[in-house]
Amino acid sequence: MGILILLGMAVLPALLIAYYVYWRDQHEPEPHELLVYCFLFGVVSTVPAIILETIGGNLGFGISYNMFMTFIYAFGVVAFSEELVKYVFLFAYIYPKDEFCEPMDGIVYAVMISMGFAALENILYVMGGGVELAILRAFTAVPAHAAFAVFMGYYVGLAKFDKKREKLLLATGLLSATAIHGAYDFFIFQQNIEALALLTFVVLIGSIVMSFKLIKQHQENSPHNPKNAVATNDSDNDLDLFEHLNDFDPK
Repeated sequence: MGILILLGMAVLPALLIAYYVYWRDQHEPEPHELLVYCFLFGVVSTVPAIILETIGGNLGFGISYNMFMTFIYAFGVVAFSEELVKYVFLFAYIYPKDEFCEPMDGIVYAVMISMGFAALENILYVMGGGVELAILRAFTAVPAHAAFAVFMGYYVGLAKFDKKREKLLLATGLLSATAIHGAYDFFIFQQNIEALALLTFVVLIGSIVMSFKLIKQHQENSPHNPKNAVATNDSDNDLDLFEHLNDFDPK
């Protein structure tokens, strides 16, 4: 099959998911320029992720019949390395910006970064694996990366507007994405019990279902959602635009 067709099959799933999440952000859409920057950073972030994973491999961690070593490799090397590089740009570049003006933005920007990462990763796999692998990853690895990003972005979005719990929520964002990513990879990597590989799909489906719920929650609680608008002519009684965030349940 032609290289251009394979490239298209590798990149299209990530672009479709990115567009879907952008479309779901209906109350206050993000600037296209920042979305593109996030996607491109996701592409570039594959480089430090590969470096960190290589270091982990050189330290002796990898896929083996030792389940503990495989566990450390899946969670501490692969998942943590990949989620950390995504988190760094989300926190260092996008998080402080004024355009990050509601919790839903955390999800949108996190997914854009993750889909840039997934796009290049998919190209690297698909170029060597062909059309069958492209189809498989379109329904597994790419949506999985999106789900990891939704969890991260959900908590980072909360952190921006909850200064009392900011550090805790930021850490929860990184760790929750790492935990789900690690579980997804571990059941694929482990070599001991073949049937355990089926749990990968449990993690995938469960995280995707939960992602839809997290997106819906941030949409419904958006300060830009017309149903949350508070009309008043008395400036002394104006409510803080983000007062309703105290009702969020990050669990």
